[in-house]
Amino acid sequence: MIRTKILAATTALLLVAGPALAETLTAGANIGNVPWEFQDENSEIVGFEVELLREVAERLGYDELDIQNVPFNGLFSAVQSGRIDVAISSITITDERLQSVSFAQPYYDSDQSLSTRADSGITGTADLDGKTVGVDTGSTGDMYSTEREADWGLAGISRYEGLNPAMLDLAAGRIDAYVSDIPAVAYYLKDKPDMTVVERLATGEQYSMMFAKDSEIATKANDVLTTLKNEGFIAELHEKWFGTEPEATTSTVEVRDMPKPKS
Repeated sequence: MIRTKILAATTALLLVAGPALAETLTAGANIGNVPWEFQDENSEIVGFEVELLREVAERLGYDELDIQNVPFNGLFSAVQSGRIDVAISSITITDERLQSVSFAQPYYDSDQSLSTRADSGITGTADLDGKTVGVDTGSTGDMYSTEREADWGLAGISRYEGLNPAMLDLAAGRIDAYVSDIPAVAYYLKDKPDMTVVERLATGEQYSMMFAKDSEIATKANDVLTTLKNEGFIAELHEKWFGTEPEATTSTVEVRDMPKPKS
């Protein structure tokens, strides 16, 4: 079985280490992004994408997976500079991003969500006039909210490095609502009745692993994802982490083409 070494780059703390080996796949992830990549009660890095990337690395013949904790907005430069080989963190494939990086085929279809405190009186984006919304820096939710800041009549947008600090501020009343990926928010709020998702924001997002532009690893990983879909491996991960079988028409099940820029 492939060894996993987790390196928290922000603290230079080696959490799980194996001997230095030549065949190491170096990954970046915004740790704390539940249920995709986060620390469990034993301080182990777990999550849907962690398990998926570990399987991809093993199928590609790597001896070790080295995951570095990188803020979401820093993943793009880290991949482009070659500091990491691959990035995961429920990263949405967009044509703009495809101009400078490469993605393997998608494995999850998603939308954004608007969540708030249950007693806030906010029932949707129509109630955001004069309110402050939280987002994850550089995320699709950030771009979505920034484009609609004037239309919604926002008092401001607060930016965070991950879901946890944003949710803490939401609970404390320092922000009025939070815009982020619906699966992560739904997973986080399943045992928090004082907060709720009040509106699904249709964005048609698809998540995948991100690589340097035209990386050979991207093409190889894409082929492995095809195999894992055909074997039902990714569908089983979906059922494990979300408690339901994925719909047969989603990218979690269907083999898709490797994304290419439109222009």
